[in-house]
Amino acid sequence: MSDDNKTQQLESADDNNSDKNNLELSNNQNEKSAPIEETTDSSNDTVEKTTAAEASNEEVPENVSETSEVIEENDEVINEIEESNAEDAEDEGNKDRHKIEVKEYDTMSLEALAIELEKLLKNEKIQAIRSHVNSINTEFKLKLNALIDEKKEDFINDGGNEIDFYYSSPVQKRYKEAYKTYRTKLNEHYQSLEKNLKQNLADKLEIIEELKGLINLEENINTTYKHFKELQERWRTTGPIPRDKYNNAWNSYHHHVEMFYDFLHLNRDLRDLDFKHNLEKKLLIIERAEELAQDDNVMRAFRELQELHKMWKEELGPVGKQHREEIWGRFKAATKIINDKRHLYYQEIDLVYEKNLETKLQIIADIEALNNYENISHGGLQKKIKQVEALRESFFNAGKVPIKVNEATWAKFKEAVRNFNRKKNAFYKGLKKEQYKNLQLKLELIKIADDNKNSDDFEIVTPLMKKIQSDWKKIGHVPRKDSDKIWKQFKAACNSYFDRIHAKRNAASQEQVDAYDKKNAFLSALKNLELPTDKKEGIALIKKQIKEWQDVGRVPHDKRYIDGKFQKAIDSLLTKLKVEKTEAEMIKYENKLDNLNASDDNRNLDNERTFIRKKIDEVKGQINQLENNLQFFTNVNEDNPLVKEVHTNIKNHKATLDLLKAKLQKIKSLY
Repeated sequence: MSDDNKTQQLESADDNNSDKNNLELSNNQNEKSAPIEETTDSSNDTVEKTTAAEASNEEVPENVSETSEVIEENDEVINEIEESNAEDAEDEGNKDRHKIEVKEYDTMSLEALAIELEKLLKNEKIQAIRSHVNSINTEFKLKLNALIDEKKEDFINDGGNEIDFYYSSPVQKRYKEAYKTYRTKLNEHYQSLEKNLKQNLADKLEIIEELKGLINLEENINTTYKHFKELQERWRTTGPIPRDKYNNAWNSYHHHVEMFYDFLHLNRDLRDLDFKHNLEKKLLIIERAEELAQDDNVMRAFRELQELHKMWKEELGPVGKQHREEIWGRFKAATKIINDKRHLYYQEIDLVYEKNLETKLQIIADIEALNNYENISHGGLQKKIKQVEALRESFFNAGKVPIKVNEATWAKFKEAVRNFNRKKNAFYKGLKKEQYKNLQLKLELIKIADDNKNSDDFEIVTPLMKKIQSDWKKIGHVPRKDSDKIWKQFKAACNSYFDRIHAKRNAASQEQVDAYDKKNAFLSALKNLELPTDKKEGIALIKKQIKEWQDVGRVPHDKRYIDGKFQKAIDSLLTKLKVEKTEAEMIKYENKLDNLNASDDNRNLDNERTFIRKKIDEVKGQINQLENNLQFFTNVNEDNPLVKEVHTNIKNHKATLDLLKAKLQKIKSLY
């Protein structure tokens, strides 16, 4: 039998009995004034009816021992259960919230937290998710504030004014919208709840008034008893009432139930049937509690135990005097086992939290250790930055710490990261000063190039232009925002000068015209070239064609487009041979380098080397950016389309990087 079926069995036990067998009181306080035993005079075989007042000095009211044990021993678990049940009195969502999985919100990214909040709003009752939303909101604020602090420091270090700083993200906007929806729905729920609570209170006060009227009614006792049962059922089915009215309403209700029982003691048969019924149901409750005492799921067992205590206290009346101490002792013993296991469970959680605290403190110490450096290079600092990023991620994934040190631990972590960032930013501020100095030097070289680009004194100016090109390479980095701009200015000035030289040198000679005609004929023949079936032989033949093309010689400057046509023809032949893309690219690139190397001026080969190096830096930067982006995909499966796309891009960029490195190595071999 499942746990749910067992609970249903407790709630529906003895359903086939008549109304007389279904007497259910709603709180153990009923039992303080339970029915008094009738006494029989054996001498005349008549029954004496003893009033409650007369019997009070002779007999202990039913279930007083149960209540007195709780008071005398100040049983912590009973108090905990009753306080929890009272707190939930007006909350219809308290059962639902126990069914919602409590996730490790402190390990989630900002995006994951926003998604989790949206899921809760979509799938769960608004009154059941309060504690979950509070945890999510706390973590989101902590992580967002940390991110904003970092962005703010970067903004200021880049020369921005603090008053102008502003940062926003799609995730922040998405979360705000979800949280606003939560607050709106929660307010609507409480407004509706308040209205229902007031109506339920009015209904219950009316029931109490009707209970008062049952005493001393001059009608058949069975009719009165049936009316009493109907009032009890109405009380149970009436919804929750305001929490601040809860105790007063219950006490008043219990008092008048007790008064009715005092009145009912005149009919022993009805009372004995109630005793029997209550005993049967309490034994079922005890059996279920004893089963729960063996359940490994401690929190689930404790939650159901709360319900059992609620049933015992609020739904069942007293039992016969001869049973009361025994059954309460059994129920209390099972309760103690479950409570002890619950406290042990929390102790184990505390140990886990303490271990997490040790881990986080070690991470903070590791970050602080990374902040101790002198005379570091840009590359060295970049390694430390990656280490700090990894430590930050480990900190967020380390789990919860004891709540009493949570804020202090977070503050210490933030300060360690902030100190590292301050020193890092100070380093780059110094680096930027040096870069600004380099910028001024390169601007001076640009001015020299611009002043001389139109000169016709080639013998004097050519060595000067080559010298400033060499000086440019020796000057270090400039600010990134200026790098491309000044390079294009410098390159344009230098190219303008050297293009004029080449234009003069490349005035079409008869020899170059003849070379053009030969290459035209060569190109036509190449289109009809038959390739051997063997791949190696085919590649050898293609390389031979390339060598013969180069041997033909240079063509006029305005006819150089024919080299592009030749490259396309070579591409077509390589495709027919099914040559790997990388190998084909290197074959063509060797041809290009041979052409550059054959020129009189080495600047073309130098420019090509500079270009390849620049491309390598660009591709490395793109790979780093993509790998950093992957760190934001927490709790996302590898088969996610977006994640797969990032991995594919990284793979393609790495293939491109390998090809560029091979090209650079080939260039170096020519020097």
